[in-house]
Amino acid sequence: MPPFRPQRDHEVGVDRSNSASATTARMRPGIAVALMLVALFAGGHSVASGVTLSDQDKICLGCHGTAGLEKKLADGGTLSLHIDGAAFAGSVHSAVGCAACHADVDLRTHPARAPKIKSAREYTVARVEACKSCHEDKFKLYETSIHATLLREGNPIAPVCADCHSPHAIRAKAARASLEDIPCRKCHGEIFEAYAQSVHGQARRKSPDSIAPICSDCHHAHEVAAASTSGQPTGACLTCHQDALGAHQVWLPNAATHLQVISCPVCHAPTAKRRVDLRLIDRASGKRVAESEGVPQFEARARSVDAKGLGLDALALQSLLKEFSREGGEGKVILRGRLEVSNGPDGHRLTAKSGAIRACATCHRQGSDVFQSVTVSIVGADGRPVRYGAQKDILNSVASVDSVGGFYAIGATRIKLLDWLLVLALAGGIGIPIGHQTLRWVFGRYAQKIRDQEAARRAERGTEPSRDPPAGGTPG
Repeated sequence: MPPFRPQRDHEVGVDRSNSASATTARMRPGIAVALMLVALFAGGHSVASGVTLSDQDKICLGCHGTAGLEKKLADGGTLSLHIDGAAFAGSVHSAVGCAACHADVDLRTHPARAPKIKSAREYTVARVEACKSCHEDKFKLYETSIHATLLREGNPIAPVCADCHSPHAIRAKAARASLEDIPCRKCHGEIFEAYAQSVHGQARRKSPDSIAPICSDCHHAHEVAAASTSGQPTGACLTCHQDALGAHQVWLPNAATHLQVISCPVCHAPTAKRRVDLRLIDRASGKRVAESEGVPQFEARARSVDAKGLGLDALALQSLLKEFSREGGEGKVILRGRLEVSNGPDGHRLTAKSGAIRACATCHRQGSDVFQSVTVSIVGADGRPVRYGAQKDILNSVASVDSVGGFYAIGATRIKLLDWLLVLALAGGIGIPIGHQTLRWVFGRYAQKIRDQEAARRAERGTEPSRDPPAGGTPG
């Protein structure tokens, strides 16, 4: 899909090639204002009936209500200057009027002294300051979002206020708009189409007043976060489906563990491709390891240990963990496995619960498809996961036993090698604290047997038995 280039309507200087606007611009301010008013009442634009605009706003719309009005920019592009009068009159911003956001415009000299603009993008980003003056609370939330991170990194299409909110046509409760009006679809077209066909999207299409979630309900409107790194999507699902645990416990063994380590779309998007993602976790905090902004390191380190470029194997994974644990000491960084869908669109193709996967053998069998794709990941500086491919046999290695132990029960997937590794891991985990006592007991029994045999032989020879240590003690 080509990069989204949103149309941006703003009130700045006019294009001198437009004959009507050029004529107005050359006239004295008083005459220009008079002509604006004439154009206003001559039908140069439309205003919603029953809506009263200020005289100053009517003056502005006298020119900017003209369809096709635009300004040529320094980069060769154009900026639309047309404002739909009816849309503006019906917007929440009509109450504050044009001057609230365009205080720098002086009608006595406008448009002759309109500022020069290098590009539409530069102007749109600069206008964020006008939004911030009234919506500082929303701006603070935006600053924590993945969109703001992308903007700071210089991404040329990272959305800012005007990309999602048409500044001259903002309506109350815009977030609950119909599917066609949801701004996310402009950039995330493929994901949006998958959502539109889902059980949630179909419910919204049938009724805009439906409680079925839209994008902002799961990802938030301003502090947008990547679902796959913020505890989502399961966390978002449980916000509405609060009875999910109880409903699953009726038929699903170990339901709580399933909900903890398996992403909801794994079963509720039955056509999705799936994978096991081994996540690097800081042992002390329990949080996912994240890259510092401007200092990417994960992919470079992964490539350095994956010399043949075939994907991480067991030894390469061990080396990678040591690399990330280096500053905090051995074992600082550990792995935790999670079963998830392989891409964004699949994660949004949710079906009704009657169509969800309920057959245990889908996962719990030898050679299951869900264990054929494996990745290792951390959180990137922009909040999105950074993944590196791994060989599927890595799940059967000692290196990853700790990572799969959280969601794998012995015998659950019929993988005998993995069963043995988990048994050994379990034995290793409990062997140290009880090993000494076990050895004492084993050798104590053996020593007592020897003493009993010696005593019997002496009794047969009629010799006096020697004093022995208490039963169960160790020799020496």
